[in-house]
Amino acid sequence: MMEIIKAASTLNLPDWWICAGFVRSKIWDTLHGFDKRTDLPDVDVIYFDEENVDEMTEKKLEGKLRALLPDIPWSVKNEARMHIVNNIPPYTSSEDAISKFPETATALGVKIDKNNRLILTAPCGIDDVLNLEIKPTPYFKETKERANIYEERVRKKNWKKTWHNIKIHHSYVKDEWS
Repeated sequence: MMEIIKAASTLNLPDWWICAGFVRSKIWDTLHGFDKRTDLPDVDVIYFDEENVDEMTEKKLEGKLRALLPDIPWSVKNEARMHIVNNIPPYTSSEDAISKFPETATALGVKIDKNNRLILTAPCGIDDVLNLEIKPTPYFKETKERANIYEERVRKKNWKKTWHNIKIHHSYVKDEWS
């Protein structure tokens, strides 16, 4: 993991983090006693740069990371433009974007500082990921539409197949919204 984090740090991106499954899966793998890390569909590197929101820049950054570690499934996204893709109000920072991820256990990011110290951000806390619980973030509990996105994501990801000890909390009780 440190090799991946150090590779991402070489890009010197503003307000950058490696987030989501990269962090959550390692925690769950450890808590489940797995000897080998589960495969990651991607390694999400996010950053926040309002000055350059060109998607091609992200693709070039992915290329630089692939040149450093070609076997890693890199995904680089500028959160200063992702609100458009997600059809929501603009984010104010990468941490703001992380706080609006669908699940609290996935709303995590790591990076290293200039002294190679590991930094964790967890805008929704770490209790849920440590307690093997999947819950919607406060943002995804605000509307029925977002709650439905959360529910569909939980269904598609099928995390319980890999991590059998997790507990899934559903986003709402039927007819909670009128």
